[in-house]
Amino acid sequence: MTQPGIRRYLKHGTLTQLKLFEATARLGSFTRAAQELHLSQPAASAQIKKLTETVGLPLFEQVGKHIYLTEAGKRLQAGCEQIFGAFGAIEADLQGMRHVEAGRLALAVSSSGKSFAPRLLGAFLEDYPGVEVSVQVHNRQTLVERLTANADDLYLFADRPDMEGVVQQELLPNPLVVLARDDHPLAHAKDIPFARLAEEPFLMREEGSGTRRTAMRLFRERGLAPKVRMELGTNEAIKEAILAGQGVTILSRYTFGLDPESSRYVCLDVEGFPLENHWYFAYPAGKQLTAAVRAFLDFARERAKALVRETYGGQ
Repeated sequence: MTQPGIRRYLKHGTLTQLKLFEATARLGSFTRAAQELHLSQPAASAQIKKLTETVGLPLFEQVGKHIYLTEAGKRLQAGCEQIFGAFGAIEADLQGMRHVEAGRLALAVSSSGKSFAPRLLGAFLEDYPGVEVSVQVHNRQTLVERLTANADDLYLFADRPDMEGVVQQELLPNPLVVLARDDHPLAHAKDIPFARLAEEPFLMREEGSGTRRTAMRLFRERGLAPKVRMELGTNEAIKEAILAGQGVTILSRYTFGLDPESSRYVCLDVEGFPLENHWYFAYPAGKQLTAAVRAFLDFARERAKALVRETYGGQ
């Protein structure tokens, strides 16, 4: 708890006075303290006098050729340790924000980036091992809500976020495909009309999902409606439903690229697919990006495409 004298000091004193007092108490000499802080002897004496008047109690006593702290001086010295310790901790934290080596990065990503984003972050941490990283996976609606609330440092969307007051940076292609099990009747068909796709049992993501929004738009533009067999809350659930032969779906190409069962999936040759799409980084306009966030953005722009080729092949 801050001592009463410290509260009075903080209200009426100056940091110069406090630094001079701390140096004098530590060195046991007014002269040496003045020299350390590059002050003249008269200026140092005047500052100590002002501080003593502010506290309202003597801070030093001189016995012979030596100076000692009074009881009030000892309490003020203890307060100085707390104050300068707090300043040191703040500076260390700010230093981490100025330099990538000890910064923090909180990334929120769309569901289709669940596999890719951690690998991108892992490659980034190989270059910057001191950065503290956290990543959360959400559907599009939640990403929008979090971006609006400025809850994270950076957001990775599966397609362009149509929002005002947001900085958007295109990262790399995120093509959408029509996925089915490898023994589906349309697995080897060519140039499948979209109307034929509309006849198939369709596996749909939940409300708030970006891929659901895109799928519904595609059907709506053609005056069609999907025959939704199931609504599922995760891409993993859709993956299992496809393997169970429950239907087809529209999802990001990268949703299934790392799956050990990927040989069981096929991309149907439906007109208009693969559908051109892109991943986007986004953050609120006016947001002050830390050194770690800026470094990650630069790293991602340079390395993302190569990492996609290594991870998924193609592209």
